[in-house]
Amino acid sequence: MTVLYILGLLFIALVVLVPLIEHSNFRMDAKQMGKFGRWILPLLVISIVIQIIMYYSR
Repeated sequence: MTVLYILGLLFIALVVLVPLIEHSNFRMDAKQMGKFGRWILPLLVISIVIQIIMYYSR
C-alpha cells in the first residue's frame, strides 16, 4: 500500500512540476551545465559510499 502512496505522490509531483518548468524561462548554457556535470560523479560516489557504510553498520 505504501508503494501506491509513493507512486501517487510522484505522479502528482510530475503533473505539477513539468508544466511549471516548461513555462519558466530557466535556461542553462553549456558552461553552467559543465559546472554541474563536474559535481555529479563525485556526489554519486559519496552517496554510494555512505549507503555501503549504512548497510554494513547495522
